[in-house]
Amino acid sequence: QVQLVESGGGLVQAGGSLRLSCVASGFTFGVYYMAWFRQAPGKERQVVAAIGWSGILIRYGDFVKGRFTISRDNSKNTVYLQMNSLEPEDTAVYYCAAESLSFSSLMRGDGVDYWGKGTLVNVSL
Repeated sequence: QVQLVESGGGLVQAGGSLRLSCVASGFTFGVYYMAWFRQAPGKERQVVAAIGWSGILIRYGDFVKGRFTISRDNSKNTVYLQMNSLEPEDTAVYYCAAESLSFSSLMRGDGVDYWGKGTLVNVSL
């Protein structure tokens, strides 16, 4: 059974940091492109960051501006998102996603094979 389980969300003050984790099971994690998406209330889903198999290929959404870092540990079937300098505008549900065929498709969010259920990040003033 395929699972992507996110954790690490919560309430944080503006300027603070959070580290999100996504543990994968039920598929061969090491050959999947992985990404973090987010969706705020009333807004469209947007890609936060994506990472290739080995961790060398990495792309971020334009709004990240150097504040977030995506990484993965294939030995632990886990992808991380370190978020620093958080702003109230970062408040959203953050989702983990996996795709096997196309990094570009994963970035667009239209070819995702698996989605997690999300973890809520709430940034207060």
